[in-house]
Amino acid sequence: MSLVRDLAPEVFRQRHLIEGRFTVDLDESAVRDFLLGLAAALGTKPYGDPIVFSPDGMIESGDGRAENAGYDAFLPLVDSGISAYFWTTSKFFSVVIYTCKGFDPDAGLAFTRDALGAGDMVEAGF
Repeated sequence: MSLVRDLAPEVFRQRHLIEGRFTVDLDESAVRDFLLGLAAALGTKPYGDPIVFSPDGMIESGDGRAENAGYDAFLPLVDSGISAYFWTTSKFFSVVIYTCKGFDPDAGLAFTRDALGAGDMVEAGF
């Protein structure tokens, strides 16, 4: 039984959420490299460059919280996209892969584990 009702069964979609803790040092360049490497590991094709934001400036202005410092990122794919969120203080990540093309979730897990130095991870797909 699916937890999500399929409102468009004629539209193929595959979604996969991966969360865990990373051990590598991350900066904007490393986040870009991660997204491009994950796309390659999944056999998907980007049609633009990764977009990486850091809300650190919002913290300085008083609009953000220090515990949320890190990176928010997106990579557009020919068949949808990958969103990734990294909390640098807690060294936690959350990655959402959304495609209109099938992919091997185990390939995404293996790449993420290796690229981020992640041990224990959780995942959900639908």
